[in-house]
Amino acid sequence: MDQLKAIILAASPGEGAGAPYPRLLQRLGDRAIIDYVVENALRFVAPDDLYIVAGYEREKLQAHLGAAYHYVIQDEPLGTGHAVWQARDQLGDYGGDLLILYGDTPLFRPASLRGLLNRHRLKGADLTLFTAISDQPLPYGRIIRDSRGNVVDIIEQADASAEVQKIRELNLGAYVFKAQPLFAALALLAQSGAKRYLLTDLVHRLIRAGHRVESYQSYDQDEILGINTPQDLQEAEFILQKRFYRPKRVEEEHIIQFGTGGWRAVIGEGFTLHNVRRLCQALANKLIREGTEARGVVIGYDRRFLSDRSAEAAAEVFAGNNIPVVLLSEDAPTPLITYAASIQNAVLGLAFTASHNPPEYNGLKVFLTDGSLLMDEETREVEDEANQLGMQDVVKIELDLAESAGIVRRADFTNEYVDAVESFVDLDVIRRAGLRVIVDPMYGVGQVTLEIILIEARCRVVIIHGRHDPLFGGRSPAPDLKALNMLIAEIRDGHYDLGLAMDGDADRIAIVDERGDYIHINDILLLLYYYLHEIRGYKGGVVRNLATTHMLDRLARRLGETCVEVPVGFKHIAAAMKRTDALLGGESSGGLTIRGHIMGKDGILAAVLVVEMLARTGKSISQLLQEVHALTGRLYTVEENLPATSEMKVIIPQRLRQMSVPALGPYRMVNVSHLDGTKFLLENDNWVILRFSGTEPLLRIFAESDTPEKARELVQLVSELVGLSAQATS
Repeated sequence: MDQLKAIILAASPGEGAGAPYPRLLQRLGDRAIIDYVVENALRFVAPDDLYIVAGYEREKLQAHLGAAYHYVIQDEPLGTGHAVWQARDQLGDYGGDLLILYGDTPLFRPASLRGLLNRHRLKGADLTLFTAISDQPLPYGRIIRDSRGNVVDIIEQADASAEVQKIRELNLGAYVFKAQPLFAALALLAQSGAKRYLLTDLVHRLIRAGHRVESYQSYDQDEILGINTPQDLQEAEFILQKRFYRPKRVEEEHIIQFGTGGWRAVIGEGFTLHNVRRLCQALANKLIREGTEARGVVIGYDRRFLSDRSAEAAAEVFAGNNIPVVLLSEDAPTPLITYAASIQNAVLGLAFTASHNPPEYNGLKVFLTDGSLLMDEETREVEDEANQLGMQDVVKIELDLAESAGIVRRADFTNEYVDAVESFVDLDVIRRAGLRVIVDPMYGVGQVTLEIILIEARCRVVIIHGRHDPLFGGRSPAPDLKALNMLIAEIRDGHYDLGLAMDGDADRIAIVDERGDYIHINDILLLLYYYLHEIRGYKGGVVRNLATTHMLDRLARRLGETCVEVPVGFKHIAAAMKRTDALLGGESSGGLTIRGHIMGKDGILAAVLVVEMLARTGKSISQLLQEVHALTGRLYTVEENLPATSEMKVIIPQRLRQMSVPALGPYRMVNVSHLDGTKFLLENDNWVILRFSGTEPLLRIFAESDTPEKARELVQLVSELVGLSAQATS
């Protein structure tokens, strides 16, 4: 790789309001201006290869930045060329490239600087300039080109004629020089006796001496601004905020990272078969180190694009590492895969799915024997190892050889899983009820198993959206209100007793009542907890995540039980259920399980329990909800999802932790929790939470309050608190 060092010019005081203005240490967002420039430089060089030219307030500058870098002193501000000349002794006989940045240009994008460096090297240039075409009346040097488009000079605005000032191509003040011709030209300038000389003075000299000068052009007008005055700083704040909140197309590097529900990534970006193999090799390494590999793994997959191929690729890696594999013979619901791992006593169950994410995603959920997900510390260790592996580190064997050898065998666990779910319900009670049920599996994998159970229970069953469609009808297979219009219409037209929906991998549930009303998952959790505790007679508390209704807390208190709050992620719910022997665990995104079943979400079991609840009580969903709400009172939930940038994920939590918030608008604060995101707790079980999704690039804002209007108001108030503007929808 070519040698590279960097110099940041940070000696000039700048001017503002007629007096010296220490602009480089002024705050821009949450950092000093100079911090952005240093961060950009460190993307391309090590700290020991960074030279900072200091002058005005140099003690403060050095104290702020620390001792990790080389400091060059320019006692008098005699120009940018003079500033670089001061570094000659420290650089010695260095002959590589020098990236030179101005300390007052914090808005350059890393991609632009990468383009500048890349073009410099590919062109074999001695100097490459960073330029932009702009109509803004900025005091920047103009790029002069000949008839063939070659750069021949830079003329500073102060020296430019009226005709030259019409030139729209500007010099932005970032350069890549070859060090030897740069210092040779600077030596001639220094010997000339000039009192002040600039880097731009070198362009014509280098060209005349036969050196190659190239340029790289920016297309982002926001990069152009340098900060010399308080007015510039104010404009930079606006640009930074605009970037901060701008939604970005998802681009993922060659990195594997687990979220709250496993690893998920965009197909062709982060989700590739290469990454699948690296991740499976890291998992195989973990099992071998722990000495548990003989128990083997169970691998299943859903209907998403590449899920089946990924499952086969995973089987090849585990088999190559002498780890037995049970590979499911057809696409299957995640709870079925989880159950199969438990009855096989497999050390891990793997489900290739992205659950409710949009169709362009795929991913992997990794389960322990009891159905619970790996905890954060375990996933961090696995992802760290996986990201260090290359293709040469992956051990695999072709699938046909592995199957012939018996290290991989295919199996179907549908019957066993159906029997397990049916063991939790009273089929005779359901059979006597003769219920009419319509099911929307959302083109996912939940249809077969749920349909078998409902038909065996003598329900009249109609399926919509049951065909195999890896695009899920062109939308996310998430069973929320907006996605269930057809189910709602069918119930109202067909006079069904119940509508059931599941997400793409069937671990989440949604229901629509006999009137065609969508029932929020918070109310489903209330109904099932009440039913299991009071009608079935089972005892025990309940576990919920911190974004799920506090009506569960109220109901648990009325029943003489406890409600435990945990972070988002079903692994935390499973851990708390095992710790407290809770009866039910659930989350507002639609997942739940009950004691004695797998410790993972199961939308199929949840759906069948709802059917049994109607059959046993002889009451409709709306009637049962009235009874439960009479015990708990009513709270209403509003949710807003906003596109999130990586910068937001850093800055917003930092801001919230530093804030003192005695009230949200007129509502007094009772407590603030940073257990997962930031949750503001108000009086009467009202609350609002901001947290970043662990599965999608979204900022999620949830609020629960006495009325829908107040919940929407809380979303708006907390959005304004962090500089967002939200239009909440329930």
